[in-house]
Amino acid sequence: MRILKDRSRRVSHLRLAVQVVFLLVIYELATIGMDKILLLLVIFGATLFIGRFFCGWICPFGLYVDLITLLRRTLRVRHRILSERLNRSLHKLRYVIALVIVSSVFLLFYMNPVLPSQAFFEFVMRLQFYPPFRYLFLFLSPLETLILPFAPPFGAFFELQGVSFSFPYVGEIAALFYGSGLTFPIAFTFVSLTVAASFTFRRFWCRFCPTGISLAIVNRFRGFRWAPLLHLYKVEEKCTKCGICKRVCPPQVLEVYEKKGGRIETSMCMLCLRCVEMCPYEDCLKLELAGRTLFKSRNWLE
Repeated sequence: MRILKDRSRRVSHLRLAVQVVFLLVIYELATIGMDKILLLLVIFGATLFIGRFFCGWICPFGLYVDLITLLRRTLRVRHRILSERLNRSLHKLRYVIALVIVSSVFLLFYMNPVLPSQAFFEFVMRLQFYPPFRYLFLFLSPLETLILPFAPPFGAFFELQGVSFSFPYVGEIAALFYGSGLTFPIAFTFVSLTVAASFTFRRFWCRFCPTGISLAIVNRFRGFRWAPLLHLYKVEEKCTKCGICKRVCPPQVLEVYEKKGGRIETSMCMLCLRCVEMCPYEDCLKLELAGRTLFKSRNWLE
């Protein structure tokens, strides 16, 4: 059974290694001060081609949540399952959160616009560091590393011997509540609730994270129906409705199980490939890139 267990987690181990590598890359990008606007465009642009691969394999916040899951499993504590209705509501909530963020930017810009006479450099500086444009970087908050390579302008979660420690969204919380005296209580509450929820439910935050919505939005337009090029594909004839794909999915995506066959188009799927890895039927589930199979399910029980 030990051999079978190891074979059923090869991709999961690879994904963890890839997540760690990208965490180091993102840390280095923060060290050299990569332009946040460019990074935001890269993430949302890449979604057109690779879907939510970013969420499943690259996002640092996703790595932290997965490490919390590993801790829970080490302690032999069973995770809890959200009801299907609540889970779908959380997925829809990400659109509301994204709409609030974008609407706040436009509303505050309308109330206090950047004057056209300002120099381009000054405009860019305002775009990156000051309201209302800074609120857009809530979409980048999942990339925030636990150890910061710089001293954040609005403070970190805490500092120890000159080293700043943070957590996703804490930097933006500090910016929004700077000088109010509420920064640390709100940040502490947020981190505590997020860690507790992630310990209890698999990939809890990812179910309503607004950063992963770009694919779902562009697919509403007929010209982008081809997106993403990277997606799951299901062969109906080989599926016996065993339900394994539904049980092992961290964010409880049901479309892989419910779809009769063909391309899996839901934006809820993070392409973590746990379903493909655990499916015991040869070639039933596949990861395809522009029609070419990169990875497929195998009968790992044999």
